[in-house]
Amino acid sequence: MPPSSPILKVAVPTPLRRSFDYLVGQSIIPAIGARVRVPFGRQQLVGVVIDHIAESTTPSNKLKPILETIDDQPLLPAHLFKLLLWASDYYLHPVGDVFNTCLPGLLNKGEPAILEPEYYWQLTEEGEQAFSNLGKNAVKQHKILNWALQHQGVISPEHLNQLELIPSELKPLTEKGWLIKKQIELSAKPYTQSNQPLALNPEQHDAVSAMQQSIGQFHGFLLDGVTGSGKTEVYLQLIEQVLIKKQQVLVLVPEIGLTPQTVQRFQRRFNCDIAMLHSGLTDRQRLNIWLKAKQGLTSIVIGTRSALFTPFSDLGLIVVDEEHDVSYKQQDGFRYSARDLAILRARDEQAPIVLGSATPSMESVHNVNQGKLTHLTLRKRAADAKPPHIKVLDIRQRHLENGLSQALLDNMKRHLENGNQCLVFLNRRGFAPSLMCHGCGWIADCQRCDKHMTLHLQQKRLHCHHCDKQVFMPKKCPECGEPELFPIGLGTERLEQALIKAFPNKTVVRIDRDSTRRKQAMQDYVTAIKNNEVDILVGTQMLAKGHHFPNLTMVAVVDIDGCLFSADFRATERTAQLLTQVAGRAGRADKPGEVVIQTHHPEHPLLLNLFTQDYQSLSQQILSERQAGQLPPYTSMALFRAEASTLQYPMEFLNEVSKQLGQVPGLDCFGPFPAPMAKRAGKMRAQLLCQAEQRGLIQRAIKPVISIIEQLPSARKVRWSIDIDPQDPF
Repeated sequence: MPPSSPILKVAVPTPLRRSFDYLVGQSIIPAIGARVRVPFGRQQLVGVVIDHIAESTTPSNKLKPILETIDDQPLLPAHLFKLLLWASDYYLHPVGDVFNTCLPGLLNKGEPAILEPEYYWQLTEEGEQAFSNLGKNAVKQHKILNWALQHQGVISPEHLNQLELIPSELKPLTEKGWLIKKQIELSAKPYTQSNQPLALNPEQHDAVSAMQQSIGQFHGFLLDGVTGSGKTEVYLQLIEQVLIKKQQVLVLVPEIGLTPQTVQRFQRRFNCDIAMLHSGLTDRQRLNIWLKAKQGLTSIVIGTRSALFTPFSDLGLIVVDEEHDVSYKQQDGFRYSARDLAILRARDEQAPIVLGSATPSMESVHNVNQGKLTHLTLRKRAADAKPPHIKVLDIRQRHLENGLSQALLDNMKRHLENGNQCLVFLNRRGFAPSLMCHGCGWIADCQRCDKHMTLHLQQKRLHCHHCDKQVFMPKKCPECGEPELFPIGLGTERLEQALIKAFPNKTVVRIDRDSTRRKQAMQDYVTAIKNNEVDILVGTQMLAKGHHFPNLTMVAVVDIDGCLFSADFRATERTAQLLTQVAGRAGRADKPGEVVIQTHHPEHPLLLNLFTQDYQSLSQQILSERQAGQLPPYTSMALFRAEASTLQYPMEFLNEVSKQLGQVPGLDCFGPFPAPMAKRAGKMRAQLLCQAEQRGLIQRAIKPVISIIEQLPSARKVRWSIDIDPQDPF
């Protein structure tokens, strides 16, 4: 190795919170940010060069040369590379795993960062003629040709995903001359407007004008608009101004179910390249979208949490829709907040960012109060739609049939007779949350968790929603042999059956994670609802956000009581957000809406405050309580979690961690204590909570001792993690 060759600091995907030093060897000197293949023990791993140094703390005789330089230039733009290093430092997560999480899977395997050609299939005249003459047994051919006819004669790679097909299955049709395979042109598609924008009301116009002035510079906005106020139209008109300047846009949505309908609305408005990034893509599709955005071939990227790490050649705007949604916080592995990192990315790339919500998070409201975000409000529903009338129904001493009161059913009947749709909301899937023996009181518990197993009657299974264990429903009690086993409690499956019985002439559809497992299922349901093919919707929180059903005039919340009492200090905020969002599905067009909330606690402060004032007033009240209790966002938290086969080992390990951190001024450690659900997936779990008034103090306290913690003998007996700014205490 020439004397001038530097030593390489490489981020290797391991659980250790450090980088590793390597020699250049016979390879060319890789750039900072390039991928290299390195020896690591008995393995060969792909890492990212994060620095060049002159000297290493590792003895020279133990330094190994890299095996290969994969990239001849940095893989990531400088701003994004810097953001990932900062995120590793802030979230105290192994830097190698941060890069491994944020890069497409094929790049982590060492595949070249080369954009491969993509193809689409064009329907021919012969194909159109063949479609009308297909026999009954040609089911797959009928499905393919019918799809092409409904999509301007084109089958794209995205369409293959929706059809659950692979390209080789189209080969017989191309050989017959019914389809022609064509290569997609890889060039930037200049922006042109497809449809005229809608007319804005004064509030929307003021919001667009305020944000438009910040194009080309960093500025954070909180777009706080009531449900149905037209936030999406505000996004679209702001995005148009960015596209006119030939810049790119990143739009984050909280879950995959909202992505296709968002893309469709954008495609109707903008005639430019729009990409959809989510977990349903193949590795090659994800890499191609990633590379096209990096090369400026894609104008708009819409995706879930991980889309934040897409590189852009000229990023002009970031939109975070439903910014309050907890799904923006990763709950395992690299536990980052996509919303928080999006703000930092916008600052680094000098682009405006819009956080949109009808129920802003307390963190965002606090940032508005501190002047870190500009508050823009939309208090009127679009097209003069009126807010729904909200009724809290006291069900004490009322007869309930499968969780439904007669008063609620009468209300539904009135709306249905007028030709409208009803949504019945219950945030609990399955038939019943537990199964009990009438003879001895046995309850079907999960042997691996401290929870009951949920009964899924259609599948005749008991399912633990925490560890995913599934067993067949027993025919008799395993303890006393009694055949009478009773479902206890209410789930969406049971509610669906009860509503079919109550309204036999109406179409009832259940929408939850179980009923939407099939690809395209959610889109099919949404289409059916908008086409008025459904009368009653039964659903979980999947239906509570982002959906616009013009004919839906009534929302019924059948069991909110379980959310009103919780040990989590965020429970009030989350319940208020959930109620406001689900109530916002009613009366979004020209028909008046109604919301009926069944409860045994009509005098509960949350219900009184939320519906006698508004969410904005309640949020200021919640912030005052948080400040008095010294809770986030007025303080910072870190949660150490540890698990093992017995509770003794996590408690011993966290006790030692507490001793390491106990002497830091301004840092308070609480615990260790068993987790709220101590047993999960066969492991016993414990927690240690660290809290500080200053945001950076937690990192400054933990970082110097992290290597000591990793070397503790007790650390080898447990699996442990650190969660900075934890959102889920369980």
